[in-house]
Amino acid sequence: MDKTEKLEKFYKEEHPFNKGVNELRDIALKSGLKETYKWNFPTYTLNDKNVIAIGKFKAHFGVWFFNGVYLKDPKKVLENAQEGKTKAMRHWKFKSEKDIDYENLKNYILEAIENQKKGLQFTPEKKSITSFKLPSYLLNALEQKNDFEKAFYSLSPYKQKEYAEYIASAKQEKTKISRLEKIIPLILEHKGLNDKYR
Repeated sequence: MDKTEKLEKFYKEEHPFNKGVNELRDIALKSGLKETYKWNFPTYTLNDKNVIAIGKFKAHFGVWFFNGVYLKDPKKVLENAQEGKTKAMRHWKFKSEKDIDYENLKNYILEAIENQKKGLQFTPEKKSITSFKLPSYLLNALEQKNDFEKAFYSLSPYKQKEYAEYIASAKQEKTKISRLEKIIPLILEHKGLNDKYR
């Protein structure tokens, strides 16, 4: 399914907030942003930079502002997307289409566009990689396969650590084995565990 089909499915499928998300879409399109589809949500960009996205869930729907941390938020409606984890993204949630404050939402979107034009973009601090221990299953696999060992150690320390923690966090032996089988082809392709989400 291409992006156009995914967008149409998102906006046409039966959902309690179908009318609301379509109204948000109308506001987003009128703002001049380009519509695309990323991470299972309609996303609106300026010069290929993410500005907003529209989401729908069981109890609410709303707009994500990718660099919402820079918005003035005079109405105090924005929430941190994931408290303690998310640094820049902010949500404006609605429980019904009647909750949409059209004029203010347009102003927030216009401010987000202006901020993007000014280059206001949050850059997370690079975390230093603390030392990590390779789990025995991964160590054994590295010792047995020369190509695999070369591929693993060619990855950045951050990606190596992700793989080590992925195996180590499995509780059962069979899960550790199945995870190892899953990651070997990724490592041989010089891919990180979460590259497809980046």
